[in-house]
Amino acid sequence: MGAGIVVLTRDEALVHTLQLLGSQYQVSTASTESDLAAQLLAQSPGVAILDAGTVPTPIDRLTERLRAQFPELVLIVSGGVDDQSALAAQITNGTVYRFLHKPVSEQRVRLFVEAAWRRHAEEHAGGQAIAATALSARRRPRTGTNMLLLGGVVATALALGGGWFLLHRSTGPTPEVGTVTPAAPTESPRDPVLEELLRRADAALAKGALVGPAEASAVDLYRQAQRRTPTDPRGANGIEKVIDRLLSDAEAQLLAQHLDEAQRLTDQARAIEPNHVRVAFLMAQIGKERERAVLAQSRAAAATGNIEQALTALDGAGPRSTLITQARQELEQQKLEDRVRDYIARANERMKNGHLIEPAQDNAAFYIESARALAPNDADVRQTHRQFLDRLVSEAHKALTAGNAEQGDHWIQAAADAGVGANDIASLKQEAAHLRATERTDALARLALLVNERLSQGKVLDPSGDSAKYYLARLVQADPGLPSTQTARQAFASRTLDEAKSAVHREDYAGAQRWLAEAREAGVDPANLSAVNEQIKAAQSQVHAGGQNDRSGQTDRGSPGAPPGPAVSAPSAKPADDIVMATSLQLTHYVPPQFPLSARDNALSGWVDVQFVVNKDGSVSDIAVVGAEPAGVFEQAATAAVRKWRYRPTMRDGQLINQRARVRVRFALEQ
Repeated sequence: MGAGIVVLTRDEALVHTLQLLGSQYQVSTASTESDLAAQLLAQSPGVAILDAGTVPTPIDRLTERLRAQFPELVLIVSGGVDDQSALAAQITNGTVYRFLHKPVSEQRVRLFVEAAWRRHAEEHAGGQAIAATALSARRRPRTGTNMLLLGGVVATALALGGGWFLLHRSTGPTPEVGTVTPAAPTESPRDPVLEELLRRADAALAKGALVGPAEASAVDLYRQAQRRTPTDPRGANGIEKVIDRLLSDAEAQLLAQHLDEAQRLTDQARAIEPNHVRVAFLMAQIGKERERAVLAQSRAAAATGNIEQALTALDGAGPRSTLITQARQELEQQKLEDRVRDYIARANERMKNGHLIEPAQDNAAFYIESARALAPNDADVRQTHRQFLDRLVSEAHKALTAGNAEQGDHWIQAAADAGVGANDIASLKQEAAHLRATERTDALARLALLVNERLSQGKVLDPSGDSAKYYLARLVQADPGLPSTQTARQAFASRTLDEAKSAVHREDYAGAQRWLAEAREAGVDPANLSAVNEQIKAAQSQVHAGGQNDRSGQTDRGSPGAPPGPAVSAPSAKPADDIVMATSLQLTHYVPPQFPLSARDNALSGWVDVQFVVNKDGSVSDIAVVGAEPAGVFEQAATAAVRKWRYRPTMRDGQLINQRARVRVRFALEQ
């Protein structure tokens, strides 16, 4: 069964918010004060929430009445600024535990209800629970506290004196409540058993055996006599005598300041007749005397600056009276201020150390919320809260500026939870979205660059996790419609088709078919695929017709997955596919390659085999790296230089033609 909460309201939004608290709390509603009273009597809830706008009675009067009738009930009031002003004194003295500004939020309602239930549990447990959880006070009490406590002693003494007058006044002929008026004796046969019971009861009364031993005490014997003959008044009168003796003894013990003994005797009388008027009055006098002693003890503790001990002493007074409540007022206010100052100091220390939202229950957010729960309108609390919100926004900006979108989202969520304004949160989210878009654009550009780099390095298909094909697949998966994706796809398709043609010229027909399959998958035009396929068929027919292939010993450099071999270094090694060595052509414009700084710093040397086409105008195009040692070092410098070279165009049969050529570009440090 959950904790009981009764709410007096007609505000459906408030009821809905309370219902969001879950099954932990059993929430019942009342729309009128009479409904509220009925539910309080029937259910005995621990917390009541009063909507000031619902009740016709002035809210301060209603809360005072509820606190007097239900002292263990913790009150929360919901309303506006005017309602809070009307309850200022009651909020200060604890009659109203919390004030909930409208419109309410689920987080605020949950915080207040949980705090109210903790308060209810503390009050239910008594002073020991409060002493175990309160913080030590650090300031001396003000003079007003001592005067208030001293005044309480005087007032109690006056009340006690009045009590003695009431206890000892002449009662007159009118019987008190609880006193049994003797009935007129009736004529009946004498009952020996009854007379024996009454005799023994009178003897026990005379000896002082009022409530013990069992079955032999005066009260037990008078009760037996009463049960035997209910119409005989002597049994009831005897019980009244026992009560009178007990209360008279209790009064004597009270005068002697033996409060525990007076309490014990009064409790015995109350056990006999709980509703006896003298029992109730004497209990009140004992309570006042205990209150006087507690006030004196609390005053002594407050005089030494030990606020916690002073409050603990007041908690030992039992049910709160007006005097005790007044005495607690300044002590609780001082303790509250000290706790708030301690929370603020801890929050500032955590912010200084960067512990804004972690670790749990030991971070700036935790201590600030604790301070706000105690003193939401305190100037220092508000200022610290504003500084905390600014710090959260700053951390979010810092993460986003550093390019960490995930960390930025973390701080944005923390800022929203802490109460940063909606406009600031929207601005931060927009900044995070822009960062993600930039990161995605950069990532796609990087993939396109990797495709081109691997093509220039001859890593078209291999290695499987670092090839042009691998990075193209990732690029297509990320955004197939991106222009850079289309460009990379075309470059890859063109390269695979060229490789297929080269394989045909080398008479590597199986390799040519594999390259054609890659070209087909890359989206090469079917007409181009068909043309190369026809070349393969024609070449294979010539091989079958011409007999043994005299180039069967040539190194296979173009098959997918096969590493490129070293370039031919002399014109006599001219390939059969009409790829000539560049040294056999007339170079009209030469640009030396730039030696990479990283290779220079590491004292590296090497070479790059580059294959290209000398166009009819002497320019260079279709540049491809077909071999390098070491790989990944000099390729870019070599291709950049070759791209700027110019040759005398090649003539064949009186016609200008595009000529394929190959060159090895060497890189060596000067000695």
